[in-house]
Amino acid sequence: MQNLTCIVCPIGCSLEVKEDSGLPENLSITGNRCPRGAVYAREEIRSPKRTVTATCQLDKEAAGARRIPVKTALPCPREKINSLLDDIYKLKVSLPVKAGDVLIADWNGEGIDVVATRSLDLFDNPVGSSNKSCSLHTCGMSA
Repeated sequence: MQNLTCIVCPIGCSLEVKEDSGLPENLSITGNRCPRGAVYAREEIRSPKRTVTATCQLDKEAAGARRIPVKTALPCPREKINSLLDDIYKLKVSLPVKAGDVLIADWNGEGIDVVATRSLDLFDNPVGSSNKSCSLHTCGMSA
């Protein structure tokens, strides 16, 4: 028997999963308030997957800004996450980048794309820039 907390919605049902007759395809799931909880429990027991978030390097042209946040468009099998992270950390991205741009397409034939989650242009001021203009205004007013 395994106890899980469903993460499909904010309710967070306490799920109890038992194998009936010793076969992994015969699961008894209780505690779910909706059918999505049962689907989550089956997937979590049989083939756990996670959405991966990380950062990757920018190339030399992106002076000052060093990394850009990325995530997988689909969940990745848990046992392959370390390999995926290795590939993300090796990646060097050229600017400009828009949120949603695919940086790695169909990673290892898994159908998983790695996408940028932030837009960054060649002319964006990197964090720690000496330009002290107010971040609330686009007019360049001094803060």
